[in-house]
Amino acid sequence: MKKIYIISALLVAFSLQAQFNIAIQVPTDFKEQDAILYTLNGSKDIIVSKESPKNNVFTFKYPKNYLGMMKVYFPNTNNTISFISENKNVDIKLEVQNNKVKDITYLDEANNLMFKIQESSQKKELILPALTQIKDYYKENSEFGKALKIEIDRLSGSNNDLNPTSHPFISYYNTNYAKFLSNDSSKKVSPDDIVNFIDKSNDMLETSSLLRPVLVAYLNAGGNSNVSGSVDKLLDKLKVETPRGQTVLSELIDIFDVYEMKDLKDKYLGLAKNLKCTITDRLASTLKSNANVEIGASFPNYKFQSAVNTTSKSIYDVKADKKVIVFWSSTCSHCENELPKLLEKYNDLKAKNIQVIGMSLDNDKESYNKRISAFPWINDSELRGWNSSYTETYNIHATPTYFILDANNKIISKPEHVANVLEYFNLK
Repeated sequence: MKKIYIISALLVAFSLQAQFNIAIQVPTDFKEQDAILYTLNGSKDIIVSKESPKNNVFTFKYPKNYLGMMKVYFPNTNNTISFISENKNVDIKLEVQNNKVKDITYLDEANNLMFKIQESSQKKELILPALTQIKDYYKENSEFGKALKIEIDRLSGSNNDLNPTSHPFISYYNTNYAKFLSNDSSKKVSPDDIVNFIDKSNDMLETSSLLRPVLVAYLNAGGNSNVSGSVDKLLDKLKVETPRGQTVLSELIDIFDVYEMKDLKDKYLGLAKNLKCTITDRLASTLKSNANVEIGASFPNYKFQSAVNTTSKSIYDVKADKKVIVFWSSTCSHCENELPKLLEKYNDLKAKNIQVIGMSLDNDKESYNKRISAFPWINDSELRGWNSSYTETYNIHATPTYFILDANNKIISKPEHVANVLEYFNLK
């Protein structure tokens, strides 16, 4: 019993040591009463907790070890701030203007260092090449020429004062970003290098935001001739039943969805459905969101937030022989091209007792209201952009996305473009 007590005591002590706080200072005129903390798993944000401010400070207590990316979303003012955790207290101060975050000051050591490194890298990538190109147009002994040389030398330097060696997550992120995602052609890595990195990397791979872009780099490195073979090789190496294998499988399904690679998506979604092992939460969420929008499935109901052009309270309350659901945004260029074509045929759709319901992924109220003034169909939006609750429910990865429902809200078609919508109803 004594040994068990000692082990238990050590575990309690460890958990207490692992806990850290996230404090976000806001000005008194910031009209926000809620903040939601997220961690990261691959490319998926995971909700941790929701807090309200006390004395103009939002404070989150995180009870476990966590090294990786985090974000806080302010739902009422639609602001998002991102930062990192190295299992130590995080301290952030916001500058706000008209309820929009204008500046972020990272007061803790790790985030301050990460910000400086990121800023320096961006300047090297964006500003240094431009300065190098124009330096030949100015005499070296001129005042501007001298200043230009000093700035080029500074940006070309090694930044030894930004040494991240004592910061495990910063070192991990920057080292592997430079190795696998840099535009430097001299640092090309092979597909085998990427497979070994994904296989051998520690848990920070899932929390770093690197996983999806590294997977895209891997698919591109293998070329278009045998994407399926490259994926099979990776999944065989990882063992698809393992937590990492399932996370990678989930990411690949989403990637194939985004790039409209339907055959590959269907193949690996089928693989996921047929797994006999315990399914992780990450993969389970991918399976559920895809099952929600399969042909023949009942389209999950949605309670409208502030819908216009209707008195209905939800999608199911809208009565029609058919419904066209379109997820769109006023900032989406494809929507700008497609929705006017839907508008041209709107009266013909109404004559067939077909209702159009627009669900917007906008986050700017003024832009949204201006755009929907031209759309006579039912429109609704949470004004939370890609933080909208329905993006995961309906597996939305791009706009516009269309669904056609029957009178019983069953999905009968998933058109890729507005032309396919109109063709379905013989209105081209």
